[in-house]
Amino acid sequence: MSPRDLARLHARAMAMPPPFSETAFHDLLAHPGALLLTRPNAFALGRVVLDEAELLTIATHPEHRGRGLGRACLDAFHDAARARGAARAFLEVAENNAAARALYAAAGYDHLGTRRGYYREPDGGAVDALVLGRDL
Repeated sequence: MSPRDLARLHARAMAMPPPFSETAFHDLLAHPGALLLTRPNAFALGRVVLDEAELLTIATHPEHRGRGLGRACLDAFHDAARARGAARAFLEVAENNAAARALYAAAGYDHLGTRRGYYREPDGGAVDALVLGRDL
């Protein structure tokens, strides 16, 4: 997927936080530790630095949810991160994103901390970010 394709899918999939732009995807993919794992209508983007992996975003087209695409991308992210020497994976998720939280819980992520008011909703409200992690 090109940065343009990623930005379009991300915009369709994300309610909050604001979706990444084409430029943001281009810049993230230029990082030497970047990992992009794709499936038709879904992707996971992260990076590996030393022995840590960070999942930056994961997206599934709304019309293709519930088919295991997100889980497949997440599993592929774990495998690719482990292959690059990562021992642990981290991510942030909006506290009110029940679907993502269920995905991460099923994949073995534990709650490590909370960033109060980290995300901004379109109406100006704030939502906490949960910091999650798991061993790889």
